[in-house]
Amino acid sequence: MNDRMESDRSPNPIDVHVGLQVRLRRKELKISQEKLAETLGLTFQQVQKYERGANRISASKLYEIARTLRVPIGWFFDGLGDPSAGRGEASGTVGQGYAHDFLMTQEGADLANLFPKIPQRRVRRRLVDLIRSLAENDEGDAAVL
Repeated sequence: MNDRMESDRSPNPIDVHVGLQVRLRRKELKISQEKLAETLGLTFQQVQKYERGANRISASKLYEIARTLRVPIGWFFDGLGDPSAGRGEASGTVGQGYAHDFLMTQEGADLANLFPKIPQRRVRRRLVDLIRSLAENDEGDAAVL
């Protein structure tokens, strides 16, 4: 398989970002994929595909999702660069790599929703330090095994 065909099969980073935003908001509102799908007239598998960025969300469906999740349409694009700024800046920080994989887990989505609700910056910083310490300990333990 050539590189062109391979790149055609991977999800567009913007679709992945929008899907991740759908997932995070759905989880924040404690709505199941099944319930969201039912509200939108879809199957839960279709919602799963939207959330992974495997399938693109049409404009009309994005409007329905925004209404159901009670967010403005632009909210799904938060974190992306300004498209009028040119191609290089528009791609900005799209949910890819480790962050995307993390946020696609139940724990990652929970942490992403709860972490900003901690009002004290110092407490948030200490939590990051604790997690870093735990991760470094796990790396050290894995090296011993």
